[in-house]
Amino acid sequence: MRSSVRLASIRLAGTGLAAFAVFASLPAYAGGDAAAGAAVFKRCAMCHSVDPGKKTAMGPNLSGVVGRKAGTGEFNYSPAMKGAGIVWTPDTLDAFLLKPAATIKGTRMAFAGLHKPEERANVIAYLATRK
Repeated sequence: MRSSVRLASIRLAGTGLAAFAVFASLPAYAGGDAAAGAAVFKRCAMCHSVDPGKKTAMGPNLSGVVGRKAGTGEFNYSPAMKGAGIVWTPDTLDAFLLKPAATIKGTRMAFAGLHKPEERANVIAYLATRK
């Protein structure tokens, strides 16, 4: 599970003073909103489906992807994806959705990534509902 630490300055009302607090960031998928993820997923839908059994020409069907081994299912996956040796957990999906080509070198997925943590969290929450 990835996390980071951030320092936040909080202005104390009416005092002119600032207090500082350290917050541990939650992983990008924590607290994701599946409904918001459905809206973000519309960008993915030109290549991927989440409807069980529906085939697409460009990318694999992502129904049930959470918990599935990468490169399995009915699709002509790249050798890199077949040999990735990972299971699609929220953490691995988060890394892949951030930078697909860096996460699985040689993937054929031509997508730059979702750089906003809340978008990734929402898409992962949405994918977790699609079985």
